[in-house]
Amino acid sequence: MNKRLFLLLTIGFVTLGCTAQNFELSRANDSLYWLNGWRLPYPVYQYQTGDVDGDGRTDAIVGVVKGTRFYPEKARRIFIFKDVNGKARPLWLGSKLGGELEDFRYADGKIRALERTADGQYVVSDYSWGGFGLTFDHYIIKGVNRETAIKTFSQ
Repeated sequence: MNKRLFLLLTIGFVTLGCTAQNFELSRANDSLYWLNGWRLPYPVYQYQTGDVDGDGRTDAIVGVVKGTRFYPEKARRIFIFKDVNGKARPLWLGSKLGGELEDFRYADGKIRALERTADGQYVVSDYSWGGFGLTFDHYIIKGVNRETAIKTFSQ
């Protein structure tokens, strides 16, 4: 690509200060982000890094708001990316965890999720890499109110 053309295309992008290891998340507007050349045309609510799949390399964990084929209602989702020669490549583009995802964080090789269940209660769950996507590992706490769940999630 012509360098002048590239510079013209990137004017107006705002770096979010979200640079970790080999990843940089940039924002074009409220619903268009870029992660190392990968276009994310969705609002981003969370961004972290960690070795999700246990291969010794840092992965990017991006929380986006979007509908999916099987869950068309817009909701919070988790996308996980690998760094391949300086470019972001999808490892997993998650459609849903156990409940309605409110937040997540990377902790001790796992994704810790704050979720609301169908009955309006809350759970904090750990998910680990299962070869193709995240698999449920265990509950930290379940069947509690939002305040208790947030307190547990934040510890």
